[in-house]
Amino acid sequence: MRLRSPADVVAAIPYLVGFHPADSVVVLCCGGADGAYAIRLDLTASDALLDHVTELITRRRPADVILTGYGPGARVTPVVERVGDRLTRDGVRLREVLRVEDGRYWSYLCTDPACCPPEGTFVDVRGSAVAAAAIAGGLVALPDREELARMIAPMGGEAMRQATERAERRLTSWADVPRDGVARADATRGRMARRVAEEGVRLVRLLIERARAGGDPPTDEEVAWLGVLLVNLRVRDEAWVRIDDGEIGAHIRLWRDVMRRVAEPYLPGPACLLAFAAWRAGEGALANLALDRALAADPHYSMARLLHELFVSGLPPWSVPLDITSEQLDEAS
Repeated sequence: MRLRSPADVVAAIPYLVGFHPADSVVVLCCGGADGAYAIRLDLTASDALLDHVTELITRRRPADVILTGYGPGARVTPVVERVGDRLTRDGVRLREVLRVEDGRYWSYLCTDPACCPPEGTFVDVRGSAVAAAAIAGGLVALPDREELARMIAPMGGEAMRQATERAERRLTSWADVPRDGVARADATRGRMARRVAEEGVRLVRLLIERARAGGDPPTDEEVAWLGVLLVNLRVRDEAWVRIDDGEIGAHIRLWRDVMRRVAEPYLPGPACLLAFAAWRAGEGALANLALDRALAADPHYSMARLLHELFVSGLPPWSVPLDITSEQLDEAS
């Protein structure tokens, strides 16, 4: 998208963040080594978070930054001024600073009423050429962040509950540990772990290939069985290393579907896989929502904590390649 005016910026932002912001400040960074990217924060974000984000932006040295606050002036202005002052103090150039409310925008930098009237400038976001270009490029702008959260809300139901019970009984039947000695019990548990890994890796590969080919989503039985098997880290890591940028949309669709349907005890694995895939695709809002679901289900889940640190670090997705193969996972197991 080519943004030639403040109106173009206002039209583009919903497609860059994935939804129409409200009570937010959006930092649009242009040029520099990392290309263009957008960061959205709530107007209620803590001072510590605002300082952290501005520090990350400064470190990445964008050529230009455009700040846009969404909401009434009394709420937007203090936040925009804090972020803008910190960035300019550290040598970042503010190309434009805007406020958007009720379909109109105002510029903090322009005082000419000929181009920036006191009543604001109306922007037809949905009918603009920028919106058309964004949609043609495969971008969407949901009505709000809550709509995005609803798209990954649980939808298991009774059929899923019964499928999960069957999957758990199936797994339990593999754990028929003999009572005649610890050594034999340990050996049996080892065989069970290998069997779970083999079965899980097979199922992960099958479902990913089906998703990449545009096939049917997993059945209830497959989702339930996959959820149980993903508890095994070798199985989860198989899914993780297979998330490739070339088919990232297929991975997002698969893990979003599994996360919505899997039983709560088995949620962290699929939620983290969705979070990572969304982050790799530049869908930060979806990545953070999925990660929040994972941490709510298990605050100590190791992959969730690792992804949290990764997201907070501000590293761009392309700087964290996954160059581990299935064969290397086997060697490490």
